[in-house]
Amino acid sequence: MKQTFNNAVRHCMIAFAVTGSLALFSFTIVKMNGEFLKQLGISKTEADQKITGSILGGYLNQYGIRNAKNIAVGNRAAVTKDLLLYTKQFVNSTTFIKEYNTMRENEKPKPYLIETPEAMRSNQINMLKKSVSETEANIKTADASIKKIFEDVLVSTKQQLKEAEDPNNKTFVNYKKNYPDMLKSAETSNKQRLQEWEAKYPANQLLFVKKRLQDFLTNTADIDFDAALITKNNKRYFVNPLYEKQKGSYWKMAFRAGKEVVLPAREFVQQWLDEIK
Repeated sequence: MKQTFNNAVRHCMIAFAVTGSLALFSFTIVKMNGEFLKQLGISKTEADQKITGSILGGYLNQYGIRNAKNIAVGNRAAVTKDLLLYTKQFVNSTTFIKEYNTMRENEKPKPYLIETPEAMRSNQINMLKKSVSETEANIKTADASIKKIFEDVLVSTKQQLKEAEDPNNKTFVNYKKNYPDMLKSAETSNKQRLQEWEAKYPANQLLFVKKRLQDFLTNTADIDFDAALITKNNKRYFVNPLYEKQKGSYWKMAFRAGKEVVLPAREFVQQWLDEIK
């Protein structure tokens, strides 16, 4: 296992970072006089952008925090709570809701559209007519060495056009016959995809955030904070080989953060979850 994080922000961010969903670059309203942000070396705008990108994008945005180590030493639990409190407030802001709704709309599935038999036949005929016209034009300007090729293509395309214009063309007859079933299948598929979209991106942005919170609790439910470590080649590894091989990166990140960060974060998140209906 890699060495423990030195940057205190990483320790605090573990509260949501274990799911790659929420970056806790945020602070309590009480401290929003700018002093706390100055100590971190980050503006409120930057903090809000990092929260939005991390929640919606599902990645951990921890760059641009210059001074966090200095203010968080010996106070990780308090800073974690500050970060969580502001994040909780920010996800109810018009700024976050607007960004969420934009992402939600962009992810909305486009419906599958089935051409009517009339449109399908008309489009096919028009395409072939266009191909005939273009091929005839190519023949007029083609070099003698390839003119025969265009002439053969023209003969074949005209034959296809003749078949397409035949009202008894089997392809079109079968398409018309199967059209009701294709339409029904498309409608079923569109309905299913829309339901999946609504479940993944609910209209209420807090229900989207709720999933991230639930993931966090799941990923931090069994952290062995007393697990022994050894050092090899300047890197830290778990003595227990099962931890090293089977535990994922999020679990290990939570371990590195330590129970002084993860436990109060879990308590806060559970209380927050209980409030989201």
